Amino acid sequence: MTIELNREAIARIAALPGVAEAAEAGSALISLWPLTEAMQMDNDAKYAENLQVRVTHAFARILTGQDVTMPDAEFVYEGADEIPGRPQSIVDTLLAANDAYDTMAGYSESGDVQLIFDAAEALGVDWDSHVEAAVRETVVSVEAQVEAEAGGRLAASGEPADVAVRFATALAVCDALLNVVSGHAETVGLVGPAVADAADVADEARATAIVTLPILLYVNELREQCSIPRICLTDQQILELIDTRAKAAGADTLTATAEYIAPLAGAEWTKHRDDVLWNPDEAKKKAKEEDEKRNKEALAAKFAHIKDDPGKETVEL
Repeated sequence: MTIELNREAIARIAALPGVAEAAEAGSALISLWPLTEAMQMDNDAKYAENLQVRVTHAFARILTGQDVTMPDAEFVYEGADEIPGRPQSIVDTLLAANDAYDTMAGYSESGDVQLIFDAAEALGVDWDSHVEAAVRETVVSVEAQVEAEAGGRLAASGEPADVAVRFATALAVCDALLNVVSGHAETVGLVGPAVADAADVADEARATAIVTLPILLYVNELREQCSIPRICLTDQQILELIDTRAKAAGADTLTATAEYIAPLAGAEWTKHRDDVLWNPDEAKKKAKEEDEKRNKEALAAKFAHIKDDPGKETVEL
Protein backbone atom coordinates (compact mmCIF):
# COMPACT_ATOMS: atom_id res chain seq x y z
CA MET A 1 0.00 0.00 0.00
CA THR A 2 1.38 3.38 -1.00
CA ILE A 3 1.04 6.12 1.60
CA GLU A 4 1.09 9.74 0.57
CA LEU A 5 2.18 12.18 3.25
CA ASN A 6 -0.31 15.00 2.87
CA ARG A 7 1.39 18.39 3.19
CA GLU A 8 -1.80 20.07 4.32
CA ALA A 9 -2.33 17.41 6.99
CA ILE A 10 1.25 17.75 8.21
CA ALA A 11 0.92 21.55 8.35
CA ARG A 12 -2.33 21.14 10.30
CA ILE A 13 -0.71 18.76 12.77
CA ALA A 14 2.34 21.01 13.13
CA ALA A 15 0.01 23.88 14.05
CA LEU A 16 -1.78 21.98 16.82
CA PRO A 17 -1.16 23.76 20.16
CA GLY A 18 0.25 20.61 21.78
CA VAL A 19 2.60 19.90 18.87
CA ALA A 20 3.76 23.52 18.75
CA GLU A 21 4.41 23.49 22.51
CA ALA A 22 6.34 20.22 22.26
CA ALA A 23 8.36 21.70 19.38
CA GLU A 24 9.43 24.54 21.68
CA ALA A 25 10.80 21.98 24.15
CA GLY A 26 12.43 20.06 21.29
CA SER A 27 14.00 23.24 19.96
CA ALA A 28 15.42 24.07 23.40
CA LEU A 29 16.98 20.60 23.58
CA ILE A 30 18.34 20.65 20.03
CA SER A 31 19.93 24.07 20.66
CA LEU A 32 22.39 22.43 23.08
CA TRP A 33 24.09 20.54 20.26
CA PRO A 34 26.86 20.01 19.44
CA LEU A 35 27.77 19.22 23.03
CA THR A 36 31.31 20.27 23.91
CA GLU A 37 31.53 20.01 27.72
CA ALA A 38 32.63 16.63 29.07
CA MET A 39 30.03 16.70 31.84
CA GLN A 40 27.20 17.32 29.40
CA MET A 41 28.39 14.58 27.05
CA ASP A 42 28.59 12.17 29.99
CA ASN A 43 25.11 13.23 31.13
CA ASP A 44 23.76 12.64 27.63
CA ALA A 45 25.30 9.18 27.50
CA LYS A 46 23.67 8.35 30.84
CA TYR A 47 20.34 9.66 29.54
CA ALA A 48 20.62 7.38 26.48
CA GLU A 49 21.31 4.36 28.71
CA ASN A 50 18.39 5.24 30.96
CA LEU A 51 16.15 5.70 27.92
CA GLN A 52 16.88 2.16 26.76
CA VAL A 53 16.15 0.80 30.24
CA ARG A 54 12.83 2.66 30.34
CA VAL A 55 11.79 1.56 26.84
CA THR A 56 12.67 -2.10 27.42
CA HIS A 57 10.94 -1.98 30.81
CA ALA A 58 7.72 -0.75 29.16
CA PHE A 59 7.97 -3.30 26.35
CA ALA A 60 8.52 -6.20 28.76
CA ARG A 61 5.51 -5.21 30.88
CA ILE A 62 3.32 -5.24 27.77
CA LEU A 63 4.79 -8.45 26.34
CA THR A 64 4.47 -10.41 29.59
CA GLY A 65 1.50 -8.73 31.23
CA GLN A 66 3.46 -9.15 34.47
CA ASP A 67 4.84 -6.76 37.08
CA VAL A 68 8.25 -6.18 35.53
CA THR A 69 10.14 -3.75 37.78
CA MET A 70 12.61 -1.06 36.86
CA PRO A 71 15.38 -2.88 38.80
CA ASP A 72 14.62 -5.94 36.63
CA ALA A 73 15.18 -3.84 33.52
CA GLU A 74 18.34 -2.26 34.93
CA PHE A 75 19.87 -5.62 35.90
CA VAL A 76 19.26 -7.08 32.45
CA TYR A 77 20.58 -3.96 30.71
CA GLU A 78 23.73 -4.30 32.80
CA GLY A 79 24.21 -7.87 31.56
CA ALA A 80 22.23 -10.17 33.85
CA ASP A 81 20.74 -13.25 32.17
CA GLU A 82 18.96 -14.37 35.32
CA ILE A 83 17.73 -12.62 38.46
CA PRO A 84 17.40 -14.62 41.69
CA GLY A 85 13.79 -14.76 42.82
CA ARG A 86 12.39 -13.34 39.58
CA PRO A 87 10.57 -15.31 36.84
CA GLN A 88 12.91 -16.31 34.03
CA SER A 89 10.21 -15.32 31.51
CA ILE A 90 10.62 -11.71 32.63
CA VAL A 91 14.40 -11.87 32.22
CA ASP A 92 14.11 -13.53 28.81
CA THR A 93 11.61 -10.92 27.63
CA LEU A 94 13.84 -8.08 28.80
CA LEU A 95 16.77 -9.68 26.96
CA ALA A 96 14.60 -9.86 23.83
CA ALA A 97 13.53 -6.22 24.22
CA ASN A 98 17.16 -5.10 24.54
CA ASP A 99 18.07 -7.16 21.47
CA ALA A 100 15.30 -5.44 19.50
CA TYR A 101 16.35 -2.00 20.77
CA ASP A 102 19.99 -2.59 19.84
CA THR A 103 18.93 -3.93 16.44
CA MET A 104 16.98 -0.77 15.58
CA ALA A 105 19.67 1.57 16.96
CA GLY A 106 21.53 1.54 13.65
CA TYR A 107 18.54 2.42 11.51
CA SER A 108 18.97 6.20 11.60
CA GLU A 109 22.34 5.78 9.87
CA SER A 110 21.77 2.74 7.64
CA GLY A 111 18.12 3.14 6.68
CA ASP A 112 17.94 -0.65 6.30
CA VAL A 113 14.22 -1.55 6.34
CA GLN A 114 15.04 -5.15 7.21
CA LEU A 115 16.06 -4.00 10.70
CA ILE A 116 12.38 -3.38 11.49
CA PHE A 117 11.58 -7.02 10.83
CA ASP A 118 14.67 -8.20 12.69
CA ALA A 119 13.52 -6.18 15.70
CA ALA A 120 10.02 -7.62 15.40
CA GLU A 121 11.48 -11.12 15.35
CA ALA A 122 13.56 -10.37 18.44
CA LEU A 123 10.40 -9.25 20.24
CA GLY A 124 8.57 -12.39 19.17
CA VAL A 125 6.14 -10.42 16.98
CA ASP A 126 5.54 -12.61 13.95
CA TRP A 127 3.69 -10.40 11.48
CA ASP A 128 2.03 -12.49 8.80
CA SER A 129 3.16 -12.06 5.19
CA HIS A 130 0.39 -9.56 4.37
CA VAL A 131 1.20 -7.30 7.32
CA GLU A 132 4.93 -7.57 6.70
CA ALA A 133 4.48 -6.64 3.04
CA ALA A 134 2.26 -3.69 3.98
CA VAL A 135 4.77 -2.44 6.56
CA ARG A 136 7.66 -2.76 4.12
CA GLU A 137 5.79 -0.99 1.32
CA THR A 138 4.61 1.76 3.64
CA VAL A 139 8.11 2.41 4.99
CA VAL A 140 9.66 2.45 1.52
CA SER A 141 6.96 4.76 0.17
CA VAL A 142 7.31 7.31 2.97
CA GLU A 143 11.11 7.43 3.28
CA ALA A 144 11.62 9.57 0.17
CA GLN A 145 8.69 11.76 1.18
CA VAL A 146 10.10 12.21 4.67
CA GLU A 147 13.38 13.35 3.15
CA ALA A 148 11.52 15.81 0.94
CA GLU A 149 9.17 17.09 3.67
CA ALA A 150 11.44 17.06 6.72
CA GLY A 151 14.93 16.89 5.26
CA GLY A 152 17.12 19.46 3.58
CA ARG A 153 17.06 22.90 5.13
CA LEU A 154 14.53 21.85 7.78
CA ALA A 155 16.81 19.09 9.06
CA ALA A 156 19.48 21.64 9.86
CA SER A 157 17.09 24.02 11.62
CA GLY A 158 16.37 24.08 15.33
CA GLU A 159 13.68 26.73 14.98
CA PRO A 160 10.47 25.65 16.73
CA ALA A 161 8.38 25.98 13.56
CA ASP A 162 10.74 23.70 11.63
CA VAL A 163 10.97 21.25 14.53
CA ALA A 164 7.15 21.15 14.55
CA VAL A 165 7.06 20.21 10.84
CA ARG A 166 9.58 17.40 11.31
CA PHE A 167 7.77 16.16 14.41
CA ALA A 168 4.43 16.26 12.57
CA THR A 169 5.94 14.34 9.65
CA ALA A 170 7.18 11.59 11.97
CA LEU A 171 3.76 11.49 13.64
CA ALA A 172 2.11 11.05 10.24
CA VAL A 173 4.39 8.10 9.47
CA CYS A 174 3.70 6.64 12.92
CA ASP A 175 -0.04 6.96 12.41
CA ALA A 176 0.11 5.31 8.96
CA LEU A 177 2.09 2.34 10.24
CA LEU A 178 -0.04 1.92 13.36
CA ASN A 179 -3.06 1.77 11.05
CA VAL A 180 -1.32 -0.99 9.08
CA VAL A 181 -0.59 -3.25 12.04
CA SER A 182 -3.27 -2.45 14.62
CA GLY A 183 -6.06 -4.07 12.64
CA HIS A 184 -4.20 -7.38 12.54
CA ALA A 185 -3.61 -8.08 16.24
CA GLU A 186 -5.82 -11.17 16.17
CA THR A 187 -3.98 -12.75 13.23
CA VAL A 188 -0.42 -11.93 14.18
CA GLY A 189 1.49 -14.69 15.92
CA LEU A 190 3.28 -13.88 19.15
CA VAL A 191 6.12 -16.33 19.51
CA GLY A 192 8.42 -14.68 22.07
CA PRO A 193 9.41 -16.02 25.49
CA ALA A 194 6.32 -14.64 27.23
CA VAL A 195 3.49 -15.78 24.96
CA ALA A 196 2.91 -18.61 22.53
CA ASP A 197 0.44 -16.99 20.14
CA ALA A 198 -2.24 -14.33 19.90
CA ALA A 199 -4.83 -16.67 21.43
CA ASP A 200 -2.85 -16.51 24.69
CA VAL A 201 -3.42 -12.76 24.94
CA ALA A 202 -6.84 -12.23 26.48
CA ASP A 203 -6.62 -8.45 26.57
CA GLU A 204 -7.32 -7.11 23.08
CA ALA A 205 -5.66 -3.76 23.85
CA ARG A 206 -2.49 -5.50 24.99
CA ALA A 207 -2.55 -7.73 21.92
CA THR A 208 -2.75 -4.63 19.74
CA ALA A 209 -0.03 -2.94 21.77
CA ILE A 210 2.28 -5.93 21.30
CA VAL A 211 2.11 -5.84 17.50
CA THR A 212 2.82 -2.09 17.50
CA LEU A 213 6.04 -2.30 19.53
CA PRO A 214 8.37 -2.72 16.51
CA ILE A 215 6.67 0.31 14.93
CA LEU A 216 7.35 2.43 18.02
CA LEU A 217 11.03 1.45 17.84
CA TYR A 218 11.17 2.30 14.14
CA VAL A 219 9.49 5.69 14.56
CA ASN A 220 11.93 6.63 17.32
CA GLU A 221 14.79 5.98 14.91
CA LEU A 222 12.96 7.85 12.16
CA ARG A 223 12.76 10.84 14.49
CA GLU A 224 16.51 10.66 14.98
CA GLN A 225 16.90 10.52 11.20
CA CYS A 226 14.78 13.70 10.98
CA SER A 227 16.82 15.45 13.71
CA ILE A 228 14.01 15.01 16.24
CA PRO A 229 14.94 13.59 19.67
CA ARG A 230 13.71 10.15 20.67
CA ILE A 231 10.88 9.74 23.16
CA CYS A 232 9.72 7.05 25.60
CA LEU A 233 6.20 5.89 26.41
CA THR A 234 5.47 3.84 29.51
CA ASP A 235 3.48 0.63 29.13
CA GLN A 236 0.38 2.41 30.41
CA GLN A 237 0.86 5.26 27.94
CA ILE A 238 1.24 2.80 25.06
CA LEU A 239 -2.04 1.16 26.07
CA GLU A 240 -3.70 4.57 26.38
CA LEU A 241 -2.44 5.47 22.90
CA ILE A 242 -4.03 2.29 21.54
CA ASP A 243 -7.30 3.17 23.30
CA THR A 244 -7.21 6.77 22.07
CA ARG A 245 -6.71 5.64 18.50
CA ALA A 246 -9.44 3.00 18.80
CA LYS A 247 -11.93 5.66 19.86
CA ALA A 248 -10.97 7.70 16.79
CA ALA A 249 -11.23 4.72 14.43
CA GLY A 250 -12.86 5.63 11.14
CA ALA A 251 -12.23 9.30 11.84
CA ASP A 252 -9.00 11.22 12.33
CA THR A 253 -6.50 8.88 13.97
CA LEU A 254 -3.61 11.18 13.04
CA THR A 255 -4.95 14.05 15.12
CA ALA A 256 -5.75 11.67 17.98
CA THR A 257 -2.24 10.23 17.82
CA ALA A 258 -0.61 13.67 17.66
CA GLU A 259 -2.65 15.15 20.48
CA TYR A 260 -1.84 12.21 22.74
CA ILE A 261 1.88 11.90 21.98
CA ALA A 262 2.77 15.62 21.75
CA PRO A 263 2.64 16.51 25.48
CA LEU A 264 4.50 13.30 26.34
CA ALA A 265 7.20 14.19 23.81
CA GLY A 266 7.46 17.73 25.17
CA ALA A 267 7.89 16.43 28.72
CA GLU A 268 10.49 13.90 27.56
CA TRP A 269 12.51 16.55 25.72
CA THR A 270 12.39 18.86 28.73
CA LYS A 271 13.64 15.99 30.89
CA HIS A 272 16.39 15.21 28.37
CA ARG A 273 17.56 18.84 28.40
CA ASP A 274 17.49 19.00 32.20
CA ASP A 275 19.47 15.74 32.38
CA VAL A 276 22.11 17.03 29.96
CA LEU A 277 22.51 20.29 31.90
CA TRP A 278 22.52 18.63 35.33
CA ASN A 279 25.46 19.72 37.47
CA PRO A 280 26.00 17.75 40.71
CA ASP A 281 27.70 20.65 42.51
CA GLU A 282 24.90 23.07 41.65
CA ALA A 283 22.30 20.46 42.55
CA LYS A 284 23.96 19.91 45.96
CA LYS A 285 24.08 23.67 46.57
CA LYS A 286 20.44 24.11 45.58
CA ALA A 287 19.38 21.20 47.80
CA LYS A 288 21.25 22.74 50.76
CA GLU A 289 19.59 26.12 50.18
CA GLU A 290 16.15 24.48 50.01
CA ASP A 291 16.83 22.55 53.23
CA GLU A 292 17.84 25.76 55.00
CA LYS A 293 14.72 27.50 53.71
CA ARG A 294 12.48 24.66 54.93
CA ASN A 295 14.19 24.67 58.33
CA LYS A 296 13.65 28.42 58.70
CA GLU A 297 10.00 28.10 57.69
CA ALA A 298 9.49 25.21 60.14
CA LEU A 299 11.14 27.17 62.94
CA ALA A 300 9.06 30.24 62.18
CA ALA A 301 5.88 28.15 62.18
CA LYS A 302 6.83 26.52 65.49
CA PHE A 303 7.04 29.87 67.27
CA ALA A 304 4.31 31.64 65.32
CA HIS A 305 1.91 31.39 68.31
CA ILE A 306 4.27 33.37 70.57
CA LYS A 307 3.31 37.03 70.73
CA ASP A 308 5.99 39.59 70.02
CA ASP A 309 7.48 41.49 72.97
CA PRO A 310 8.03 45.08 71.85
CA GLY A 311 10.93 45.39 74.28
CA LYS A 312 12.65 42.20 73.13
CA GLU A 313 15.69 42.32 70.89
CA THR A 314 14.99 41.10 67.32
CA VAL A 315 16.62 37.78 66.49
CA GLU A 316 17.28 36.83 62.89
CA LEU A 317 16.08 33.28 62.15
